[in-house]
Amino acid sequence: MSFHYRYRKQIIIGLIIGILLISGIAYSIYSIYKNKDKEEKNELLIKKKDNIKEETKNESKDLYQVDIKGEVQNPGIYSLEASSRIIDVINKAGGLKENANTSVINLSKKIIDEMVIIVYSNDQVANFKETKEEENIIIDKCIEGENGNLKNDACIEKEDTKVSGKISINNATKEELMTLPGIGESKADSIIKYREENGNFETIEDITKVSGIGENLFAQIKENITT
Repeated sequence: MSFHYRYRKQIIIGLIIGILLISGIAYSIYSIYKNKDKEEKNELLIKKKDNIKEETKNESKDLYQVDIKGEVQNPGIYSLEASSRIIDVINKAGGLKENANTSVINLSKKIIDEMVIIVYSNDQVANFKETKEEENIIIDKCIEGENGNLKNDACIEKEDTKVSGKISINNATKEELMTLPGIGESKADSIIKYREENGNFETIEDITKVSGIGENLFAQIKENITT
């Protein structure tokens, strides 16, 4: 009996075992790379979904372009959310300069796209007209601008200032508020500060939330005010 015949069975078994081992190792390596590739694809898919969600989220926020000029620290064009107000644009531009005067500007007014805001200096406002009786001319001058052809969207509009002879506590200037009985400079400043920080008054009764304005004073002015 030859050597080859004697050990043929063992050789065949050995070859089969070797083939099985090699196949097992190859399958293990294939599985590892397959799972790794699958994980990478899943990560890319997750990242893609997150990016789509982020883009959708950003697109859902309406951004308005607003041009602010005049007495602010950094005049220019700014992008703000549609719910922003004039005061937010001023803050975005670095705040007011020392010589700024906002008495003819409605700081609580909501912005619109392509809005132009001009913050005037004390001298510019004083030179509009100096007397209370000519305040309509002041407002007209504010809206038209110095050269007569640049609309200032931040100005207080005449039709918003008074309704049926009443003072609008949401839109009145400091000087107009001071025409109310018992409202001096300090209380007028407090009213303006309150609406800048908290938004418009919803009812005339809300004015009692302003520091220094109690029920007695409200009783004196309630017939002369409106929102």
